[in-house]
Formats: sequence, structure tokens, C-alpha cells
Amino acid sequence: MCPFFGKCGGCRFDFASTQYREQKMSTLPDIPLMGNAVWIEAGRRRRGDFCYGGGVFGLFESRTKNIIPITHCPNVTEKINLILPMLAVLPWVGTGACLVTECDNGIDVNITSSVPYVTPDFRKSVEKLPVLRVTWNDAIVFCKDTPRVSFGNATVEYPPNAFLQPTVVGADILRDMVVDAAHGAARVADLFCGLGNFTYALGADGFDIVGTGVKRDLFKNPLTIAMLNNYDCIVMDPPRAGADAQCRQLVLSNVGRIIYVSCNPNTFRRDMETLTRGGYKLKTLIPVDQFVGSAHWELFSVFEK
Repeated sequence: MCPFFGKCGGCRFDFASTQYREQKMSTLPDIPLMGNAVWIEAGRRRRGDFCYGGGVFGLFESRTKNIIPITHCPNVTEKINLILPMLAVLPWVGTGACLVTECDNGIDVNITSSVPYVTPDFRKSVEKLPVLRVTWNDAIVFCKDTPRVSFGNATVEYPPNAFLQPTVVGADILRDMVVDAAHGAARVADLFCGLGNFTYALGADGFDIVGTGVKRDLFKNPLTIAMLNNYDCIVMDPPRAGADAQCRQLVLSNVGRIIYVSCNPNTFRRDMETLTRGGYKLKTLIPVDQFVGSAHWELFSVFEK
């Protein structure tokens, strides 16, 4: 059992408990699952969202703004745990968040602070850290090398605070599922493509506000019916807000197959209803426990018409 379980707000369920899987599955009562859940081992998370305030570094206590000092988290990777004691003793000022990400070539630290400036003491301290880069409110404080991440055979630069699937193994599993489901498609568009976890493997056209694809705000400016009709398969992996506007366009299009990866069962239900009312049939729906310990799921689904 994690020594912080029940104290810090990072996990809702004890991932070491024999009842963990049953408890986690109970959060999906209204989802029409069509396959066994995919389970990811604890201790594989390559990014951790920590906080600080009053000179204390750690994680928020459950349902409060009190910070529990943390120098080791059983749910993150070994390389992140090695750096946590060093981060804990930095001369922190103000309050804020600290996103620690394990990239292919080292650790990236992204700080969002209530204080707009970096103190000289803090700058000197982070320059001694065994990390690739430290950013403070999106400004680079220290950079030894550009962080990089890989998606199969493709390697890209990792921008500060960019979205990544929380585990490498989970990202690989989802990519394999998406590629298998898209088999036979002549032309694919990858919407909300991010840095390209699916894009490169599919040889797809990517679209997103940020990342490696064509810059396009799919919430305010979804692909039009005419654009969608150029593709026989659409892949979507939106943020927690889902893909409401894009789904409303998809049901008017000729796209025969939609592969939808969702990190929010609530917005997935809404979008699923839009697609099924518009003539699509749900063929596959598999939950993936990407967010071990939390109540969050990744849902892999396939729709066809």
C-alpha cells in the first residue's frame, strides 16, 4: 500500500489492494463495454503533477489546499523519484505547480508559479539539477538539452507542458489498438493529434491547436463536411472536454469509420450519443487503466456506418 494513500489527493483507489480492479470498474456503470479492460502496472507514470507553497513541495492533501511533503511516489517512474528529493529542497517562493516529465533523454521540469520572476537563488539551484530543462511560467530558466519523446519509430521535441499519455506502455498499447482498428483505411485524419502518438504510425494528416499537426482549433473550427469526406477513417483523441463540435460535423459526413480515444467517460457518453443518433454503430469499446489509482479511464472505441 502507498504510505500516502488516504492522505494525498493523488489517488482515489489503493492500487495495491486486491479489490482495486473491482473498485475501479465500478466507476463505469453506464458504459456499454465490448471487451476486457486493459490494466497498466503502478509505478509506470512518466509525468507527475506536484505542487508547492510556503516552502513545502509535494502533493495536495485530499479535498484541501494543504500540501503533504513528498520525496517518493510509488506511482511514478524510478527516474522521477530520484529527482524528487532534489526538487523538495529548492528555494521555492510563492505557490504553484511543478510538472515533472521523464522524456527519452532525461527529465523535464515545468513550473507554473504565482510569482512572475525567478529568484537568483532558485536559478543557481536548478542549474545544479541533473535535468534537461527547467521552465518557469513558460520561460526557460535552464536548458542543457532539448527534451525528446518517441512514438514508435518517430522521435519529436517535447515542448514545455505538452500533453503526453501518462505511461509509455499505455501509449504503446493505445497506438497498437488504433493502428489495428485503422487497418485497410486508404486515408486517415488524426484529430487532436498532439505530438503524434498515432499520426506517424498511421501516416495520417494531423490536426490540433498545438503539436506536430496542422494548427487548427477543433473546438471552434472543426473539420468541415467537405474536408471530412476526403477521409475514410477519422481518429480522435480529444482532451477531457471531448469532441462535441467535431462529432456534429462527422454525422453529416461520409466517413465510414471513427476511432475515438477518450479520457473522460462523461463527455464520451455525450459524443457517443451524437454519433449513434447520426447513424454510426459502436463496434468496440475497451477501457484502459492509463491513470492508475485515479477514477479516470482511457476509453478506446470504434464506430462504423
